[in-house]
Amino acid sequence: MSSAAENGDAAPGKQSEEKTYKKTASSAIKGAIQLGIGYTVGNLTSKPDRDVLMQDFYVVESVFLPSEGSNLTPAHHYPDFRFKTYAPLAFRYFRELFGIKPDDYLYSICSEPLIELSNPGASGSLFFVTSDDEFIIKTVQHKEAEFLQKLLPGYYMNLNQNPRTLLPKFYGLYCMQSGGINIRIVVMNNVLPRSMRMHFTYDLKGSTYKRRASRKEREKSNPTFKDLDFLQDMHEGLYFDTETYNALMKTLQRDCRVLESFKIMDYSLLLGIHILDHSLKEKEEENSQNVPDAKRSGMQKVLYSTAMESIQGPGKSGDGIITENLDTMGGIPAKSHKGEKLLLFMGIIDILQSYRLMKKLEHSWKALVYDGDTVSVHRPSFYADRFLKFMNSRVFKKIQALKASPSKKRCNSIAALKATSQEIVSSISQEWKDEKRDLLTEGQSFSSLDEEALGSRHRPDLVPSTPSLFEAASLATTISSSSLYVDEHCPHDRTALYPNSKGLPSSSTFTLEEGTIYLTSEPNALEMQDDNTSVLDVYL
Repeated sequence: MSSAAENGDAAPGKQSEEKTYKKTASSAIKGAIQLGIGYTVGNLTSKPDRDVLMQDFYVVESVFLPSEGSNLTPAHHYPDFRFKTYAPLAFRYFRELFGIKPDDYLYSICSEPLIELSNPGASGSLFFVTSDDEFIIKTVQHKEAEFLQKLLPGYYMNLNQNPRTLLPKFYGLYCMQSGGINIRIVVMNNVLPRSMRMHFTYDLKGSTYKRRASRKEREKSNPTFKDLDFLQDMHEGLYFDTETYNALMKTLQRDCRVLESFKIMDYSLLLGIHILDHSLKEKEEENSQNVPDAKRSGMQKVLYSTAMESIQGPGKSGDGIITENLDTMGGIPAKSHKGEKLLLFMGIIDILQSYRLMKKLEHSWKALVYDGDTVSVHRPSFYADRFLKFMNSRVFKKIQALKASPSKKRCNSIAALKATSQEIVSSISQEWKDEKRDLLTEGQSFSSLDEEALGSRHRPDLVPSTPSLFEAASLATTISSSSLYVDEHCPHDRTALYPNSKGLPSSSTFTLEEGTIYLTSEPNALEMQDDNTSVLDVYL
């Protein structure tokens, strides 16, 4: 069973190609769904609100709708059928928890004909979407419906603890009985809005055995690809900012642990990718197809139904990806390995598969023929760990944060160091230049200066305090402005810091000794053209 048909692919509307389910035409199923839900939800409004009790999860209400009508039901042109509603009070609580009003629920399902979607899975289930794009209606098997009913108490507890989740939002469970045939349906949230074109759709399980879309599926206008297709197309994964990535992985981890506690496996992550760069190039009329009913534009939006809300994201565009005038439909902003701006729509689907005896036998048989760790059917704990590992390492990745900019304190200390050095050089530069010029004119070396200084003191018994030229060079330490990093985000007015920069040499060297400071200047023709490239060398 796969609900990946939520990719928005409408089935052909020709009567000759109308699908059947359990020998019942899809048109009859759609009509019975609208009539049955219209009656049961309307009848439920007369019941007072109260807390949900444990017995409410196991209540089943039934109503008979004959084709000629009755005092309670309208006439219709479909065969007589009986319509059952499972746990009506519990599902009413779920709808209220998600902010769905009874009138909005009825309007979405009953006001316009349901739209049938294609089904890429092997279960043969039928999928319908409401005209306003809010709800998905899916036929389920008897064991799946029974499992969901048993799951409701735990599902109730989980939603109370955290209503924002990527797990399916169940809004109702019903059964249509006609001619000895039972057709069970479940109403869920729509993961992939049809009004937003999905350039890629993937059904991901984290397994690799036979996880590639078939040739028939690839021929569809909007195919649903699988794990091996994703690894081939998006081999570098999808990138999020740190906050979004952490929120997404936290939500997936929590949801997987819940499913593991219920012994659920073989679920999938339905992932829809909308490429913003492509959508900007497409025609405007293509983007405006299948827009929701304009009459309902002012209605209350379904809470916690979008992907961004489901992962507890900030709900803002983030990363400068989304423009203000673009309706994101609740998509999660991301980027591809090519740098393309994306909107992602996702949700966990197919959670009504428990690890029962048949699934255990299926895994044992496949494990004998293939690698047991690669098949999709596996024990719940292993399945959850493999699912999370695949999503964390192969599908979703975090954009590596750039190195933090130097603090203002560091910037200020560097500026102060430069300013202090400039003040020292400015105050004594002229004096040092004159002395240097005289020394160079007389052709005196450092050694002669030592002898002159020693002789002027008339103390031949003392060791000269000035080291030789070789010793001075070996002890020198150079501090260059090129080795001092100043971040571009800490701008400084170089003119203010170096008021006399034009009057200074491009390269200045001064030697510090006991009681004496020597300065040497080496002007550079290239640096003289740009005052901002001066280099300050200090020899200690």
